[in-house]
Amino acid sequence: MAEYHVIDDAAGLAEASGVLAAGTGPVAVDVERASGFRYSQRAYLVQVFRRGAGAFLFDPPAIGDMSALQEAIGDQEWILHAASQDLPSLRELHLDPPSIFDTELAARLLGHERVGLGAVVEDALGITLAKAHSAADWSTRPLPQPWLEYAELDVLHLVDVYDVLVAELVEQGKTEIAAQEFETVRTRPDKPPREEPWRRLSGLHTVRGRRALAVARSLWRAREDYARAQDTSPGRLVPDRSLIAAVLADPASKQELSRVKEFTGRASRTQLDRWWAAIEAGRADPALPVERVPGDGMPPPRIWSDRNPPADARLKAARPVVEQIAAELNMPTENLLTPDTLRRVAWAPPHEIDTVSIGEALEALGARPWQIALTAPAIASAFMESLQPAGDEPLGESEN
Repeated sequence: MAEYHVIDDAAGLAEASGVLAAGTGPVAVDVERASGFRYSQRAYLVQVFRRGAGAFLFDPPAIGDMSALQEAIGDQEWILHAASQDLPSLRELHLDPPSIFDTELAARLLGHERVGLGAVVEDALGITLAKAHSAADWSTRPLPQPWLEYAELDVLHLVDVYDVLVAELVEQGKTEIAAQEFETVRTRPDKPPREEPWRRLSGLHTVRGRRALAVARSLWRAREDYARAQDTSPGRLVPDRSLIAAVLADPASKQELSRVKEFTGRASRTQLDRWWAAIEAGRADPALPVERVPGDGMPPPRIWSDRNPPADARLKAARPVVEQIAAELNMPTENLLTPDTLRRVAWAPPHEIDTVSIGEALEALGARPWQIALTAPAIASAFMESLQPAGDEPLGESEN
């Protein structure tokens, strides 16, 4: 078995970066995190491959400043698989590609049935990759050799896969479509933090009353603070179900809390003072949360026929048309136009229903030029047809 070496100092980074700079063509890049184990989403391993240079494995926490790598490959196209997952961790290291090619997204646009990395490599090259360590704790040090072999294989074949997918995109006439999608992924800003992230606690729907919700919020915040300080995934300290069990038990004392058998987790007893303090703080908090959070103004489509019949008719007319266009393009409907985008335009359409106004509405919701060109005329026609009683001649742009 080959010996895999992890570069963990500035000298090694500089040497490897020089070799990569002298390579040819695009650069394959991958990241391994410790999701589910650590609080942060930082990169614990960065893998890079380039033809004429080979594959390199970097340990960012040990190296620190990764600017030499950025200087070496920062003017090349980067090949990633599921780029949206890796780009935030890379940017945290100040590793920022000027352009990308996303092999997962390309496979979706091409209509591949399977789009996981292993499946895409197998379909393109006939090579089978083992995925045994995809959910490993990559903050482990030293990293076991089998893990490193897996990590290197994640980038070793990406350039060859790239060549195959580029040819397929040309064959299907989707090169420009893919380019717009890749650039959208590359430039998409990070999601803003949720206003009330504690409301994502699993099981919160079982908690009744604003005071009890304040206790749940306080416990969640206490767990987040401790998880951040320990750089440990919050659920590994105390699972969501345990926090909810503590709220529902409504203990009268710290001792009663300790006797709640559903209150489990590695820190449930060692940090008992912390959790009891959080419960007391929640009970004393004068700023009680509301029980129901207002939505975004658009109810679920299943009740549109009662709440907004014209919107229901528009959606029912346009959805099959968009699905048909996606089928003709041999791609998933959600890649042609997200269901949420279509719902929003159907719920609150522009005052004038025509191709231009529908296109402007789609653009305001984040649709790309290729999506607008392919769907706006059809959506406008479908919306207009939804206004007509059965058997009447359609109006407006029904023939577009």
